[in-house]
Amino acid sequence: MSQIEFFNLTKQYENGFYAVKDVSFAVSKGEFVFIVGSSGAGKSTLVRCLIREEEPTAGQILFNGKNVIEIPKKELPELRRQIGVVFQDFKVLDTRNVADNVAVALEVVNTPAEVKNEIIPNVLNMVGLQDKSNLFPYQLSGGEKQRLSIARALAHEPDVLVADEPTGMIDPKATWEVMEILEKINTLGTTILMATHDQSIVDKLRKRVVRIEKGQIVSDVEKGKYEE
Repeated sequence: MSQIEFFNLTKQYENGFYAVKDVSFAVSKGEFVFIVGSSGAGKSTLVRCLIREEEPTAGQILFNGKNVIEIPKKELPELRRQIGVVFQDFKVLDTRNVADNVAVALEVVNTPAEVKNEIIPNVLNMVGLQDKSNLFPYQLSGGEKQRLSIARALAHEPDVLVADEPTGMIDPKATWEVMEILEKINTLGTTILMATHDQSIVDKLRKRVVRIEKGQIVSDVEKGKYEE
């Protein structure tokens, strides 16, 4: 059974513009899938609909067999614990140090202190920030901030990690450090869904590539390149 299924997903705004239109594809557990396309193609809309930050106009999204669109608001926090999200602009808390940035994600769900104290060093070690737990975001490079963002997304041990243009604001060296981490997470069994328009990443890693243009899928290639 597929872990994520988009069925005829459509998002149309009041001005008539279609952000996505009749998008259908499925993602199996443990897959690493690139969603590619130019800016404004609809990549981020898919991500926002998956985590219910946006309501689609029509269609369905199934996550582990449950229709995301019909999940009651009170159950959305549980959905978002199962789907970790990493954004282009990091979204770290500038007033909290590295360890506390991860802790905040756990505190909102009342994680016991002993569990929290075990999880935080584990996820920081996974992203190579174990020696920087007491530093604040202003003391980190862009790549380190993004790795912190990944650590925070991993705190709940999500089934799926969605990365929306995660390398868009970092330099090439940091980009590959981030991609190595995402590949490592994937080998441990976490499904990765990554929206990007970085051709070099897609061409080098040769994962599944779903291309979207003007809100519609134009190709879906196993072990593909950015442009087939």
